[in-house]
Amino acid sequence: MAASSSRIMLGPLVAAIDQGTSSTRFLVFNAKTAELLSHHQVEIQQSFPKEGWVEEDPKEILQSVYECMDRTCEKLTQLNIDISNIKAIGVTNQRETTIVWDKETGEPFYNNQNIPCPVAMWMVKCMLTEMLHYTCSVWLDLRTQSTVERLINRTPGRNKNHLKHKTGLPISTYFSAVKLRWLMDNVEEVRRAILSHRALFGTVDSWLIWCLTGGEKSGVHCTDVTNASRTMLFNIHSLDWDPDLCKKNTGKGILGLHVFTCLGDQSAALVGQMCFQDGQAKNTYGTGCFLLRNTGPKPVMSDHGLLTTVAYKLGRDKPACYALEGSVAIAGAVVRWLKDNLGIIQTSTELEKLAAGVGTSYGCYFVPAFSGLYAPYWEPSARGIICGLTQFTNKSHLAFAALEAVCFQTREILDAMNQDSGIPLSQLQVDGGMTSNKLLMQLQADILCIPVVKPSMPETTALGAAMAAGAAEGVSVWSLSPEDLSEVTSEKFEPQINPEESEFRYARWKKAVQRAMNWETTEPVVNGKGLCPVFFPF
Repeated sequence: MAASSSRIMLGPLVAAIDQGTSSTRFLVFNAKTAELLSHHQVEIQQSFPKEGWVEEDPKEILQSVYECMDRTCEKLTQLNIDISNIKAIGVTNQRETTIVWDKETGEPFYNNQNIPCPVAMWMVKCMLTEMLHYTCSVWLDLRTQSTVERLINRTPGRNKNHLKHKTGLPISTYFSAVKLRWLMDNVEEVRRAILSHRALFGTVDSWLIWCLTGGEKSGVHCTDVTNASRTMLFNIHSLDWDPDLCKKNTGKGILGLHVFTCLGDQSAALVGQMCFQDGQAKNTYGTGCFLLRNTGPKPVMSDHGLLTTVAYKLGRDKPACYALEGSVAIAGAVVRWLKDNLGIIQTSTELEKLAAGVGTSYGCYFVPAFSGLYAPYWEPSARGIICGLTQFTNKSHLAFAALEAVCFQTREILDAMNQDSGIPLSQLQVDGGMTSNKLLMQLQADILCIPVVKPSMPETTALGAAMAAGAAEGVSVWSLSPEDLSEVTSEKFEPQINPEESEFRYARWKKAVQRAMNWETTEPVVNGKGLCPVFFPF
């Protein structure tokens, strides 16, 4: 009782579930000041059962959410902060990752094995003593390459942009519809469940909200327009499921609280960076790298390889806002690859130290096309390549080249965005886990030849979800009016090399990109012992 009587009263609080590709976080903010009060993070395991396949366990994802909520609330209690003041929760998530589950049992389909695993649930007086191991197809997954090629071959002129006028997206392995199509074609259990009307399909947001609002008993099966617009089944003009596309591809309480907002992670970051005006942009450095530019209430179609996506819709009666997006598959994932696959570093912070020690790649260029190349190329046949090696090259030069690769990929999508908009960005607002790497931020400014601005509070994705939840109808504890938004402190990185050097390095990068193109094929080739497919995901 003594502890409860001394609880700190901070006014209304708003929380956010930030479920990303590499980790899950639960964060609690002060709705009046936007101050981050407490958070907890749990890493998510990825598996790579075959070349090009990337999978995660939906049950592990759900468990990580419970654990993060539990630990964060424990920390708040230790700080004497009253958790009953949490008025709403926003959900933000990795997009496109595809899950199909049984609405009668609540279990995901695909790769079923019994594995004992206790799960601690926040504010729930029970313990699960057993969970099942299943997988979901992560957005990076390439097993659908042949499915994509078949779909493109059926379009007039074999045009990968055939659906872009409706969806804003090219036909690509990246998006959810082709992953669902693959599951329907290749997993008998999924096919039977669909025929018996037991199957539910969704991206990670749908899975989490359904589970957290009661699951098989009373779970709400829903999504929002930002996630729906990444499925390749959603018409971004009518803001509804497109019956032709679906034919071809065939708020309740969270444990006593309420989900009032759901935003795809990149949309949430756009809100968290307060990019509410036409022309404002942000670049998020996470597992991948995603540059979004607000284009206002009308969708703008790209002529230079970018996506047109729904940026946000902050209210049932509010208009949708759209964005141009440049998507890069591999950014922070290259650090994980250097650590887990090559073993040249033990922690991500070591990469900066290694690279800073040499200050140059000495002509070594790294194109990390592990999942093909996304914007602006949309080329699934590309593969990773390291070129320009000499006997002088060492792991420090490779570390530098890896950081440069992230910056060069950003330069490519920024150039495309400037061409589409006709108004070049004068500076780049950035966020995400990789922005803690100061060498990377300086390299980015040098390669773009414009300043890079990093907010002092890097959790802008979760902040955006919390802002939207706090501003939702029925909550209204967070104002999104420009005059009420908190002033953000930031760090600015100015270019330190001359434009000629930047252009020279960028031109050599582009040369390396061409070497990475058309590396894989689903067509059979002769290997000297008969026909053998180079890459075939069935």
